[in-house]
Amino acid sequence: MKTFQKLTVLMSMLCLLSAIPAMAQIDNGLTFRAPFTFYAGNAKLPAGSYTVTQADDNADLLLIESADGSHSVFVEYVADGSDTAPSKTEVTFNKYANADFLSRISVAGQNSMQIAASKAEQHAAKVATSEKHSLTAKNGR
Repeated sequence: MKTFQKLTVLMSMLCLLSAIPAMAQIDNGLTFRAPFTFYAGNAKLPAGSYTVTQADDNADLLLIESADGSHSVFVEYVADGSDTAPSKTEVTFNKYANADFLSRISVAGQNSMQIAASKAEQHAAKVATSEKHSLTAKNGR
């Protein structure tokens, strides 16, 4: 019976350790410059420089804030459960007709976070096909 208990504890530890890399985090934030207006969550943000930070390591929320602090929005995300870490730090957008929606944030060597689609994006997806495009981002603020 002791062997079974030891095996159970060992398997539990392995499961816990394998889940740790899958948790998404942006340790020092990241910055990017969008040369176009885009939607993040329910907010329409103008072209400009932005910083992405994670306000709370335990929440699935990211803060996207303009460099001058005049625009900001919290967006929900889902961690990408991929075993392969992204090779580049970038932000990806879905473009429907004339509207760009923030779709994914990838941090090189760490993780990717899929941004939850807003109702406006869900509606746009029903009437037009999406075209993905990415911008390079920089780690740190």
